[in-house]
Amino acid sequence: MNRALFPALVPALVGAMGYLTGEPPAIPRPLRVLTYNIHHGEGMDGRFDLPRLAGVITSLDPDLVALQEVDQGTARASGVNELTELGRLTGMHAAFGKAMDFQGGAYGVGVLSRRPIVQADTHPLPGPPDREPRTALTVYVAMGEGGQLLQFTSAHFDQGRDPQNRIVQAGYLSELLDRGTREPSILAGDMNSRAEPEMMQMFGERWTDVFVDPEPPDPGRRRRRVDHVLARPAERWRTIESRVVDAPVASDHRPVLVVLEWIENP
Repeated sequence: MNRALFPALVPALVGAMGYLTGEPPAIPRPLRVLTYNIHHGEGMDGRFDLPRLAGVITSLDPDLVALQEVDQGTARASGVNELTELGRLTGMHAAFGKAMDFQGGAYGVGVLSRRPIVQADTHPLPGPPDREPRTALTVYVAMGEGGQLLQFTSAHFDQGRDPQNRIVQAGYLSELLDRGTREPSILAGDMNSRAEPEMMQMFGERWTDVFVDPEPPDPGRRRRRVDHVLARPAERWRTIESRVVDAPVASDHRPVLVVLEWIENP
């Protein structure tokens, strides 16, 4: 596991460690969570257009965004650090998790957050050596005064026909995220699966798929939804809204939006 601390925010992290002995921190208002595979910035019309992607994101007013297929400084992205640029265009805090070196730069996943990011951990996911490396990025976000933390993870699972790789990756990530943590947690990303039962079972009873309709109609060229949002503890989250956003051109995926309310006393 690679760990990158944001030095200027370390004091906030230290002050927030009270969650280890107390109840999970309150979430002050409904959270707007977006997961979006951005296809390295290239739209369905073949144009590389980060401002267009940023426009889609900002139009949905998200608090947290999980991004997949993100390039940092690659040749096909003309050397642009996409997370840095999307952070600038949206006015959000940004973090990047590298899956592999690619075309003179890096390729992986990312997170955008309205609130400060106090810690970011990159988790390489297990997989066969002949498959494209996959990764997850977990950030800890200060949700309110006093340094309350939320754990938020962006993940990109294997795309192969054999679901076993995704099942293994789901089990590995679930165990990793559950290890010694008490803070509320949201996991979002491109899981390359229609929520295969065997894969979803690896997340256990503490996690819940917070998309209200598990198989909504998707107006895009993909005939199924492979982008998901899960939350933990299952009994502490209520879904206010969930939808596949009709944004057909900016990427080869449609963004998935979920609005969640934290239940203080279930």
